Amino acid sequence: MEKGTLVEFRLNGDRRLAVVDRPEGKKHWVVVDERGQPYTLHPRQVTYVVTGQAFKSGDISSFRAEIQPYLDPSSLEVAWELLVEDSELADPSGMALLLFSDQSPALCYAAHCLLSEDKIYFKQKSDSYEPRSKAQVAELKHQLTVEGQRIQEWQGFLQRINQALQGEQVEWQNSDRSRLEALERFAAFGEEAKNRTPALEVLTAFGRAETTQAAFQLLVDLGLWSPHENLFLRRSQIPTQFSSRVLEMAQCRLADPPLDLDPDRLDLTHLKVYTIDDESTREIDDGLSVEFLELGKQRLWIHIADPTRWITPEDELDLEARRRCTTLYLPTGMIPMFPQELATGPMSLTQGRICTALSFGVVLDSDGAIEDYSIHASQVKPTYRLTYEDVDEILELGVQAEPELEALARSAKRRQIWRQSQGAITILMPESSIKVQDDEITIDVLDNSISRQLVAEMMILAGEVAGRYGREHGLPLPYRGQAQPELPSEEELLLLPAGPVRYCAIRRCMPRSEMSITPLRHASLGLDTYTQVTSPIRRYTDLLAHFQIKAHLRGDALPFSAETMKELMLSVSTAAYEATLVERQTNRYWGLEYLRRHPNEIWQALMLRWLREHENLGLVLLEELGLELAMRFNRPIEPGDRLDVKVTYADPRQDVIQFAESTEREAQPVGT
Repeated sequence: MEKGTLVEFRLNGDRRLAVVDRPEGKKHWVVVDERGQPYTLHPRQVTYVVTGQAFKSGDISSFRAEIQPYLDPSSLEVAWELLVEDSELADPSGMALLLFSDQSPALCYAAHCLLSEDKIYFKQKSDSYEPRSKAQVAELKHQLTVEGQRIQEWQGFLQRINQALQGEQVEWQNSDRSRLEALERFAAFGEEAKNRTPALEVLTAFGRAETTQAAFQLLVDLGLWSPHENLFLRRSQIPTQFSSRVLEMAQCRLADPPLDLDPDRLDLTHLKVYTIDDESTREIDDGLSVEFLELGKQRLWIHIADPTRWITPEDELDLEARRRCTTLYLPTGMIPMFPQELATGPMSLTQGRICTALSFGVVLDSDGAIEDYSIHASQVKPTYRLTYEDVDEILELGVQAEPELEALARSAKRRQIWRQSQGAITILMPESSIKVQDDEITIDVLDNSISRQLVAEMMILAGEVAGRYGREHGLPLPYRGQAQPELPSEEELLLLPAGPVRYCAIRRCMPRSEMSITPLRHASLGLDTYTQVTSPIRRYTDLLAHFQIKAHLRGDALPFSAETMKELMLSVSTAAYEATLVERQTNRYWGLEYLRRHPNEIWQALMLRWLREHENLGLVLLEELGLELAMRFNRPIEPGDRLDVKVTYADPRQDVIQFAESTEREAQPVGT
């Protein structure tokens, strides 16, 4: 190369022009760019040599301006169409002639720039360029279109994020969903989240840390999540919405009910039927009646809602209920097993309406054992929709017009005494009900009232009847049992204060319940066989029992074989355990949040038992709230002691709560 030759080279990937000034050693050249900046180049670093004209560094700007009008990438398409049929090679000189009908140094360089930057029509082959095939060009164009759309979508997404962060109303696009879902997964699962890259890209784009906490906060700032978003629920496999297909089927069943497989239902509409629930309950799945017989006998009727009237095994509604396995009851609301229109509509035992039911008629002997029973697909007409408080008041006042309630209460008491004689174990620990509405938290301790005992005993009675029926007829049902616990001796229990402390010690010894397709003894209920059947709208195993029992009553083949029932119970049990865990974690979160919001409140706590005595860590019961929480003590203390405590630190999201003993009142041991 001679002095004054204009050459092109790359610096950090950028195209540069410079004029050759002088040789440097044997193999290198010193070149000078338009700003007078010198560079030392090896010939291999030179990507193009402009021939036919000598230059000075001051000419580079005008040369660059001269070629600028010719750098239109779309012009290459015309050249490609001319060359592709014969696969003719092209070099910058030939391309300049083809495109511009001129081979001046400037236009040859312009052709070089077009060819070297082109990613669609030509590919370099030595010093020449080969036209790509039509198929290759079509594919590359498609890829560029897709990439352009992706960039456009990303820019639009960033714009919408900014708008949302500024408090503007945003209409999210379908293309945003995958990125937002990735952000949600990362916030919920952290390092275990699949495909975290989109979430990290979003966080980086807005200068936020690549942490789960930052992702959570961004979702809150965008208004997509609440500050109290239920991560336990998001981490679970529990669906929170019904698919359009399931909702459509629910509407079809409402508009056009299926044929009733039990057309000859026992008509019990003449009976007075009480449904007893909490005021907030909308899925009414049980009702109670008493039929007064001759010789002072009574037949107790437990009517259970019959959702199998509206569904069939393996249809969309059944499969969806199986997937959910239970209605989830959370402080913020319920997540139903069936679509609400069905669950709270025709499936429920609604006051004043003729409803289908599965009715258990039971006659007790003088001790409270089952003397006689029968099960019927029935029709009932619920008379009264009562709350537990209503029933307690009626029983307390001795309302003469409702002798059935009094009879039910007496029978429930007799049943309770009989079960205790059979080894039933009663554990009466305070139970709290936590509700959240409009960000207001309320915690009520449920009383172990006569009405609640009445309903509980009737439900247990129906479960014993169902278990007996299944055992007598060899039906594979979801039988529930519990092994006999190894309880502390009577002497050991008497050393503990009566009430929650003693019940807590007994509870620790209770083994988990188990399920089987054959009858099991249920130790804590004091029953030789037991099958839950009283909540088929909200518990799938109860629904399975209904399917089986109703088919057998009709004389039909059972819908589920023993092997199928075993498989279903296994999968449903796993899902039910997950649901229970989510309920427990969610209740704990809101319990801690309630305490966090009351930092100056003094709570009376009852020391229940040691968790790790060598670390002074014990379990206390906040009696006003029914909450059991861990506390570290800084003085000698024994189970049964009461003390006043205040919250010193609470972080529900991290599941941390710390208490300190209050000095405003002295701690008092039980009984003083």
